[in-house]
Amino acid sequence: GWAGEGPGAGGKNRHVCHAAARLEMGSLWEEFNRLGTEMIVTKAGRWEPQWPGGLQRLRGTPFTPPSLCRRMFPTFQVKLSGLDPLADYVLLMDFIPLDDKRYRWGWGNGGRGPDLGELSPSLPCRYAFHSSSWLAAGRAEPAAPGRVHFHPDSPAKGAQWMRQIVSFDKLKLTNNLLDDNGHIILNSMHRYQPRFHVVFVDPRRDSERFAHQNFKSFSFPETQFMAVTAYQNHRITQLKIASNPFAKGFRDGDPEP
Repeated sequence: GWAGEGPGAGGKNRHVCHAAARLEMGSLWEEFNRLGTEMIVTKAGRWEPQWPGGLQRLRGTPFTPPSLCRRMFPTFQVKLSGLDPLADYVLLMDFIPLDDKRYRWGWGNGGRGPDLGELSPSLPCRYAFHSSSWLAAGRAEPAAPGRVHFHPDSPAKGAQWMRQIVSFDKLKLTNNLLDDNGHIILNSMHRYQPRFHVVFVDPRRDSERFAHQNFKSFSFPETQFMAVTAYQNHRITQLKIASNPFAKGFRDGDPEP
């Protein structure tokens, strides 16, 4: 259905107060969410230069390796309504940590680890599990540099944004803290909530005074995910391969679409 902003939506500019967003592919997001969505944040170690003559040809030749990043799947897409057709808007996304923990993947008690359900209750965290699952493994790492991703069509009129589905298919994730390509930097083995923001481009000269009134934010709980460097849950791998139209080349071998 259509989603509006949560608590604190009052006092917004008339150009954004009626804005609503509907998450596209909602049933697919729900399916992933039931399994525990995972998103790859790097592709390190999977790229090799393919020049004729191999690496010998590269000696003394400067080159820039591709950025270590991955696109999201499912892709974050929304359908907008309630915008002023003649007003200008900027659309953007950011990602916030869901908690202050880092995680690891556990494989039951079949000799691969301790039974956490039998650990002393005096420990800070106590968890029990009966099958493969995510387990808290300690405090979260320091937050990665905060970044936002602007939709490349921004700014645009409200009529344009509402005319078709808005897709953030250019958004890429990485865990490379030195990334200089503007990609979203996340810590692996941490949980995140994507957020979507609609920002009215206020033409007033003192518009910064009204910045807090000129945007509206949306969060969809079914889009929460664990950032990983390799898929941990084989069911997530299978679902990504089965549902990603660009994963055809992976269906016969490569386990990471």
